[in-house]
Amino acid sequence: MTGPLPYRVLTGPDDATFCERVSAALADGYELHGSPALTFDGDRVVVAQALTYQAVDRARVVGYDDRWPDRARALIAELADSLGPRALRIDHIGSTAIAGMAAKDLLDLQVSVAALDPAAKAFDEPLARLGFARTPFQQDHVPAGSADAPDRWAKRYWHRHHHPAGDVNLHVRVAGAPNERLALLFRDWFRAHPAAVPAYASFKRVLADSVADRDAYTDVKDPVVDLVVGVAEQWAADTGWQP
Repeated sequence: MTGPLPYRVLTGPDDATFCERVSAALADGYELHGSPALTFDGDRVVVAQALTYQAVDRARVVGYDDRWPDRARALIAELADSLGPRALRIDHIGSTAIAGMAAKDLLDLQVSVAALDPAAKAFDEPLARLGFARTPFQQDHVPAGSADAPDRWAKRYWHRHHHPAGDVNLHVRVAGAPNERLALLFRDWFRAHPAAVPAYASFKRVLADSVADRDAYTDVKDPVVDLVVGVAEQWAADTGWQP
């Protein structure tokens, strides 16, 4: 096994050296598991301390990689062949679809469908053959100020992680639903406003370095995305943009 053990026990004489060993383990991310156990071996006090380690799934934001669009195009073609006509359209979305944007090295793709449940049932098997696993997430973040019922932001969601061809999040959304539209609007607004890319990329880098894990990263980022979308909606109205 590589990396820290999820559980370990340190033993040794109850002295300063043992305290230093425990302190070093805590600095490496271990946590104390219960209280220390003490015994006397006839000569000295011996202590044992159990420690646990839980890996943290940190968000890691990297500089833009100009290979991302080619990877996305290749996978979109593969998905179109595998999913058939139920996939009304397949789009490269998210930060990796925006030239110059820093992002996690993970493609986001969106499949637009007529209805979620029949599509999900039909997609499970072909997606599994491509290395995807369905996740339990069935709801997108509803932007602040939206009066939509949450079920209008429903989706089905697969991911492919630790795959030789790269990591992918696959979002399946109803064509014409607000969450399907928002993903395309967010991408297209940044593509039309490249001067805004460096500031958002810098924000993401600082955020990834400042929070404990991916969940916290997403929770903090969502309100900022809401602000961008508010500006993007006005741009869409002014320009006649359509998905």
